[in-house]
Amino acid sequence: MMEKRRRGNDLDSAILDAAWLELSERGYAGLTMEAVAARAGTSRPVLSRRWDGRAALTVAALRHQMHKHPLTVKDRGDLRKELLELLDRAADRAAGVAVGLAFFANEYFQHTRSSPLELRAQLLLGEANVLTPILDRAVARGEIDAKKLVPEVTTLLTDLFRHHVLMTWTAPPPAMRKIWVDAIFLPLVRAR
Repeated sequence: MMEKRRRGNDLDSAILDAAWLELSERGYAGLTMEAVAARAGTSRPVLSRRWDGRAALTVAALRHQMHKHPLTVKDRGDLRKELLELLDRAADRAAGVAVGLAFFANEYFQHTRSSPLELRAQLLLGEANVLTPILDRAVARGEIDAKKLVPEVTTLLTDLFRHHVLMTWTAPPPAMRKIWVDAIFLPLVRAR
């Protein structure tokens, strides 16, 4: 029986999964378009029509991995629960993405001449801000004071999280995430 030819999203997904496996096994330095094509069961020209080189393919593979671990948090009726769930989801995502970033970040920045901020914008392109709805719900429930949500405070948890991942190439452990929420963030924003 002949295998059905993949197209569109099915083909893109197979290529991005193959690219992720190549990155995980060989690192960015060992990543080739030919190896990704072979692993995905397609050809190099198919990859070239979709991505302009291995840097763009790597960003797409990282985004694909990120989309497998969405950060959306439902209303739990409690800010602390929602923040910890958000950080748990981010940790699940970061565990894999940190590996990919560690392998290719240095070479990527040299090749593209872009900054970490530009790479972050590419990775998060089209992704919804998930923290804002959590904070908005907490304000509506009276758990936090909206006047205390200045930009530097609002981004504090994500800044701490990102710093840890970039400095250690690992997700912050659960105990650390709880300390960030309980001892740092909540005391800053709680309604008196």
